[in-house]
Amino acid sequence: MDITVVIDRFEGDKAVLITQDKQAISWPKDKLPQKAREGTVLEINIIDSANKTKGNKQLAKNILNEILTP
Repeated sequence: MDITVVIDRFEGDKAVLITQDKQAISWPKDKLPQKAREGTVLEINIIDSANKTKGNKQLAKNILNEILTP
């Protein structure tokens, strides 16, 4: 899922990001692109880590099978 946000303002070491449906997200300033400024449009990609974990486990099994199979 991709979420489009705009940097609304900075408050100390946090940035306030506003979503398209006007929700505010507090985000660490140091986790933004270096040249990000107020008004910068960003995309946040959210993934289901369970699927990623499952894929990582399968990859590890495949590698072990290659190593251990004569």
